[in-house]
Amino acid sequence: MIQRVTSPALFPPPGYSHVSVVEAGTKLAFLAGSVPLDDEGKLVGEGDPPRQAERVIANLREQLRSVGSDLEHVLATDVYVVSSEPAVLSGVWEVVEASGLSTGPHSSTLIGVACLGYTGQLVEITATAVVPEGARV
Repeated sequence: MIQRVTSPALFPPPGYSHVSVVEAGTKLAFLAGSVPLDDEGKLVGEGDPPRQAERVIANLREQLRSVGSDLEHVLATDVYVVSSEPAVLSGVWEVVEASGLSTGPHSSTLIGVACLGYTGQLVEITATAVVPEGARV
């Protein structure tokens, strides 16, 4: 269903693939950015990008579950981190790798940004995933 490709002509990526391919006719889910808010709308992990990344991924799991999918069916993500420091971005990426998101591995872009939508928000992840055949949406 999902073909993940790492181009042999390019430098091998650390924990993600260069390309994810699905055949036409496959149901896809395009997820809004997952943010580090709890079920009451309160920010989780103030000042702590890895802790925020953990909550973002937990929320991403719930988004996927709501359409009958899961982390292993994620094709691509954009991981936004409020920082210009590679070490901070790497810390968030370690959480992504540990989550199972990179099991595929999926195609991903890790991006340092100036700010995100909620006060104190340091991490956000958008995703595209396959919805497995037979899943109820």
